[in-house]
Amino acid sequence: MPGTTPRPLRADAQRNRDRLLAAAVRAFSNEGPEVTLDAIAKDAGVGIGTLYRHFPTREALVDAAYRNELARLCEAAPRLLAEAPPDRAARAWMDLFVDYMAAKRGMADALRAVVASGGNPFAHSRDQLVAAIALLLRAGAEAGVLREDVEPGDALTALVGVSLAAGEPERREQAGRLLDLLMDGMRFRPS
Repeated sequence: MPGTTPRPLRADAQRNRDRLLAAAVRAFSNEGPEVTLDAIAKDAGVGIGTLYRHFPTREALVDAAYRNELARLCEAAPRLLAEAPPDRAARAWMDLFVDYMAAKRGMADALRAVVASGGNPFAHSRDQLVAAIALLLRAGAEAGVLREDVEPGDALTALVGVSLAAGEPERREQAGRLLDLLMDGMRFRPS
């Protein structure tokens, strides 16, 4: 019925959906877009019927898996701020961002198939990422530990650059060093 809100999933159905999304990210990242949906369902510990109840097409599964990874990353910002000082929260979020970019890179072929079928999983990605970064930067500036003049879009561009330059698993240590340099550049230093 138009205008109605869908009912929330039962707890067991939500667990199945979450397991399917995690299995899909692993499968599309490691095996590519041709991985069978049966293999994803098996990895998630559910039947193929359960997969199709949640995701009627391969494209729907890829789209949902990507959007779920993005949401997890963006939702981590306020959680990290509640757990640590703003500069440490921002640095921890940067590590999560590099992991997100690695998953996105791994899913690239599967995501291209979604775009080719008319979908746009990236429609609001940048806005969501900038909002999460802005939250972290604002908290850091208010606490006097991060500079007030850092533009969230600039920080996002720098994070993408670090992720691309040192995103391979064997270069993860280098990514950490580059993120430390980026954080040093964003720290407030009294004159």
